[in-house]
Amino acid sequence: MQESKAHEFVDYWHVQELGGLELLKASYHETEFSKHTHEGYCIGLIDEGAQSFLRTGHQHIAPKGDIILVNADEVHTGSSAVDSGWCYRAIYPTPEMMADISRDFFKSTGSAPWFPHAVVHDEGLAIQLNMLFDLLIQSQNSLFKESLFLSTTAYLISRHAMTRQTLKNLPEAQRKIQLIQEILAHEPEKEHQLSDLAEIVGLSPWHLLRQFKKYTGLPPHAWLVQCRLHKALRLLKSGQEIALTAQLCGFSDQSHFNRHFKKAVGCTPAQYMLNF
Repeated sequence: MQESKAHEFVDYWHVQELGGLELLKASYHETEFSKHTHEGYCIGLIDEGAQSFLRTGHQHIAPKGDIILVNADEVHTGSSAVDSGWCYRAIYPTPEMMADISRDFFKSTGSAPWFPHAVVHDEGLAIQLNMLFDLLIQSQNSLFKESLFLSTTAYLISRHAMTRQTLKNLPEAQRKIQLIQEILAHEPEKEHQLSDLAEIVGLSPWHLLRQFKKYTGLPPHAWLVQCRLHKALRLLKSGQEIALTAQLCGFSDQSHFNRHFKKAVGCTPAQYMLNF
């Protein structure tokens, strides 16, 4: 799939041998990603140019050869850091995939890894990621794909990951915000009321607004859009039609859905579905 816009293209694959693991290859020049999240991790390699992006409240720049790391559900953006734009490839493993691999590295069984650094320079890992990305788009070599994915991800976790802070160690206010996140994720198609959400966790609506943005990086209404997009991705991967997906996820119409989808994913729903 190709975009005709000068300097820009985007290709999306779903690697069935790895549970539908998503792989993106793209070149962007003028595209700017709004604040968004992914249900999975983003592990990317800059092939050309340089990318500028916000993660964990700070702006980062990743030049050619460097690796981008974004944790699951972490708010981030994306734009070019140089006039020539940037080209990159990225995979989006789910938290379940990462937790399964990381069980050999952390004492707490099933703990999902957390990457403290948004950009890392690791030439050995970059070489392995380059090999992995080339291999994943091939039609055969299933055993090699699985083996290289596991070994590359294990290498990444062992060198650059930490364990996440456990829920019991979080401040009370953050636990309340996580409960609201769970409610929004459970019924993203619903029209939620701020006053109702605030009452559930025993906060005033104003305090909820402040605390929610403090801990997530987005206000509740913008987080709800991300939850709707996450549900949309699951429905699309299950074969649901685009128009019905937009309706089932609470978007007012298909154009509204397409606009939010492209700002977060970097391609249209139709492009996302092409290489299934």
